Amino acid sequence: MFYFSYEKINPIELRNKLINKSAGAFVCFEGWVRDNNEGKEVIALDYEAYEELALNEAKKIINEAKERFKVFDIISVHRIGSLKLEDIAVWVGVNSRHRKDSFLACEYIINQIKVRLPIWKKEYYINGDSGWVNCENCHKIH
Repeated sequence: MFYFSYEKINPIELRNKLINKSAGAFVCFEGWVRDNNEGKEVIALDYEAYEELALNEAKKIINEAKERFKVFDIISVHRIGSLKLEDIAVWVGVNSRHRKDSFLACEYIINQIKVRLPIWKKEYYINGDSGWVNCENCHKIH
């Protein structure tokens, strides 16, 4: 499952949805809003997405991960709108019988989200903003 949220992401609530008595492993990734990027002091950021297209592509990514790795379930959430420092911008959680599948699936999903989903970010600095940008350097993600 993948969805967008205009509200703060609650990682405990999401983790609890993935509890499964057959799972021996749970792995999650939390992408946080940090206070700097490329030497500039970040004070906040906004996310915008082409939601219909992104949801369709995210469904493909989740299905690919389920086919490649032996996982039970996957939840991924991406924030949209205005975020403050330390907010969670993106969350991916995976459960499986063994840790290796959870780790690999989680890494695969976050890398594919960065490359394939039409999501744009605007960082706000003390002296201006970045303008709307998509994933720069995506070609470096494997």
